[in-house]
Amino acid sequence: MSIIYVDAFSGASGDMLLGALLDAGLPEAGLRECLARLPLEEYRIDVRREKRLGIMATRAEVIVADADHAHDHTHGHAHEHPPAKPRAHGPARRLPDIEKLIQWAGLPGRAAEWATAVFRRLAEAEAKVHGSTPEEVHFHEVGAVDSIVDIVGVCSGLAMLGIGRVISSPLPMGSGYVNIAHGRFPVPPPAVVELMQGRPTRACDETGELTTPTGAAILVTLAESFGPMPAMTVDAIGYGAGARQGERTPNVVRVVLGRPCDEAGAEADAVWLLEANLDDTTGETLGATTQSLFAAGALDVWLAPVTMKKGRPGVVLACLADDAHLAALEETIFRETTTFGVRRSRVLRTKLAREHVDVETPFGCVRVKVGRRAGQIVTAMPEYDDCLRLAVEKGAAFRDVYEAARAAWAKRGA
Repeated sequence: MSIIYVDAFSGASGDMLLGALLDAGLPEAGLRECLARLPLEEYRIDVRREKRLGIMATRAEVIVADADHAHDHTHGHAHEHPPAKPRAHGPARRLPDIEKLIQWAGLPGRAAEWATAVFRRLAEAEAKVHGSTPEEVHFHEVGAVDSIVDIVGVCSGLAMLGIGRVISSPLPMGSGYVNIAHGRFPVPPPAVVELMQGRPTRACDETGELTTPTGAAILVTLAESFGPMPAMTVDAIGYGAGARQGERTPNVVRVVLGRPCDEAGAEADAVWLLEANLDDTTGETLGATTQSLFAAGALDVWLAPVTMKKGRPGVVLACLADDAHLAALEETIFRETTTFGVRRSRVLRTKLAREHVDVETPFGCVRVKVGRRAGQIVTAMPEYDDCLRLAVEKGAAFRDVYEAARAAWAKRGA
């Protein structure tokens, strides 16, 4: 399964993401073939290489027949088109119309599913802002031809590249004001604020609208998490350009394509350390929380006794989490304990590459976990669960099963 990391250090918009995919190796001819299946005729895509503050990037500009129509639905987005008056005319599409258009096109892989989900997320945000329902929202803005092309193009590009997982950096919002169909609003505009609920943002000293509703909707819908770049083997890198140069930061979005590192075979990785101090929690609750954390995907969980403020005895509940399970594990700690805060920090691990080897004992088959460093076996330990299960099934002592497994492994290596 391939993975893509979207490094939106200068924001994200639909055309920037599309340009970044093309820059990373998405075949332009294949993309155009996919987009040609859409029943739209009033646009063209201009793909060219441009430089932003010294960084070469690919610009994918959707040009609509109506010259007064600014590119993104914000009508003045700093990345995609110079400021222009809001468009008050043209076809008013609703969500059901766009869903039918997408389903009709016969897009590759899960592109139709993804694109439909992105537009529904946009419709929900717009409906909440304007006191309507998703089905009733008139897409004068987010449903414009260029936004349809951007969203369908990005989703089709991900499918064509075989991307199975999307992870994004936190998104910068920008500052200043933007003209939309309902007037002049501060950045970020209302739809972006709605879309970003529950997702992390980051500060950026660039002015203007950095993340558009289209860009936010694509990443909020498709990204499984927002955080640092995951452990991966990098295969390709792409830069997608917006319309401006950028004042202090290149006006580009970067994508990194690759394959997740094999966690079983890797000898180093980076994980999250989550910690919470507890001085008013029962032993039963701590035991239940430990099990809940493992069930939620924790790599390891432990409890350490400490003396807390006012001399009260307490414990530090700690666990290790990968990027995919970070949010779920934080939620589990808050739900299961009385803590008011969870500390998290990025930690590096050096670990043994591991594999399981089956050995036969008089009690049955036991898995032995074998650890290697630089290809050499460093340690081998029988799996506790296997030994306990066989001890119960055979009415034997646990230590007898465990020692039998160790002896079988030693004999195997002799």
